[in-house]
Amino acid sequence: MLKMTIIDREAYPRIAPFALFMVFIGLEEGLRFFSGAGLVIISPQYYYYLYPIKILSVSLVMSLTLPRCAEINLRILVKAGTTTLSILIGCIVFILWINMNWHFGTFGNPQGFEPGIITNDLVRFPLIFFRLAGAVIVVPIMEEIFWRSFLIRYLIDPNFTRVPIGQFTWSSFVISSVLFGLEHNLFLAGMMAGVAYNLLLYYSRSLSKCIIAHAVSNLALCIYVLLTGKWFFW
Repeated sequence: MLKMTIIDREAYPRIAPFALFMVFIGLEEGLRFFSGAGLVIISPQYYYYLYPIKILSVSLVMSLTLPRCAEINLRILVKAGTTTLSILIGCIVFILWINMNWHFGTFGNPQGFEPGIITNDLVRFPLIFFRLAGAVIVVPIMEEIFWRSFLIRYLIDPNFTRVPIGQFTWSSFVISSVLFGLEHNLFLAGMMAGVAYNLLLYYSRSLSKCIIAHAVSNLALCIYVLLTGKWFFW
């Protein structure tokens, strides 16, 4: 049996949570496809039950892999200057995001998450909680570790551990920003967010600052969606 190389051992904890998250997304899209084709009959509310399973599964994997990611340093949060900048960037991304829901910048017809279709309060409120926890805690950590710790450095050098956090090249900046956008239904808004978080990374040289900005963007979007009922943003 082949032994894992040093690069593999370092890449795995940064890739695994994101890869598992994408597997769940693929599963959901597959179920929607078969349901639309009439091959299976699935009520829309049952897709919502898949989300807590996805978040708990990814959280479990992250609990096992995060100790290997030394670039996450929460002690840097005491530096108020760049933390304030992270919050500001997060708010700017949110404002731009809700104003970039153009048809030509959207993949397909986003399903969103509308908790109102769940009539049982004992079920609906936990689902909202998991949606919030996933968007504000799990997703920012998972995505920033993959995109701005692993991929952006891997594009510079496959032996990515030799690349300092926040090292700039045009190719890694553009490619990672575009791919980050293509991960989202609102792909132009996603590219905008990828550019913003990348620029923050270059300025702060801190993955933790990017996690904060990402979390602030998602928290603001969650609050906005709950207040306005524009569920397609979820």
